[in-house]
Amino acid sequence: MSRARILVVEDDPDIRELMAHWLGREGYEVVQAATAEAGLASAAASPPDLVVLDVMLPGMDGLEALRRLKAEPTTARTPVLMASARGEDPDVVAGLELGADDYVTKPFSPRVLVARVRAALRRRAESSATHADAPADAPLERGDIALHATRHELRVAGAPVELTATEFALLELLMREPGRVFSRARIIDAVRGGDYPVTDRAVDVHVLALRKKLGARGEFIETVRGVGYRFREVC
Repeated sequence: MSRARILVVEDDPDIRELMAHWLGREGYEVVQAATAEAGLASAAASPPDLVVLDVMLPGMDGLEALRRLKAEPTTARTPVLMASARGEDPDVVAGLELGADDYVTKPFSPRVLVARVRAALRRRAESSATHADAPADAPLERGDIALHATRHELRVAGAPVELTATEFALLELLMREPGRVFSRARIIDAVRGGDYPVTDRAVDVHVLALRKKLGARGEFIETVRGVGYRFREVC
């Protein structure tokens, strides 16, 4: 099996080399770029399996580079891990809304970086396998939570749980990509469409109600402070 190819776009040479070193130790093939322009050119020439993209870059910034990556058919589904100096920076939220899969906060632990990369690649592989192999009416299962989209049915430990349409759509969104962080605005766009009024409070109320209905399993829906929500990866 070929090694996963990781594109690291970071202008600080010390941080870039640190990322490349630790990812290389894990067996990944690492390609480096110091600017967004160079990173986009590299991705166009040979699409990577994942991109680690700094937010603050000279010239074109990371958010614009992310927009362009997601606009290209060859990289639209490529996982992107954003790197930001502050975990609650509005740029992190903007990146998640534009399609980034996750983020790391500087200064970061190399082991955290490797774990986030590994998890993003695993989610991509699982998502591809699900879409390719699973029957159209197969339930989505995470632990003992089983969500049947075509039947609009949810069972927790075998017992049926009644959800509103919005709660059901919210849970399905989170369960399809466990571990991925979704901003509140991205949740609303996915669940109700872009024309629905976006407020933090509206999302928080739906999440609170959903957690209560899930009972003890409500803890699987995790709050990422200052950003949004994710569904815990369940073994």
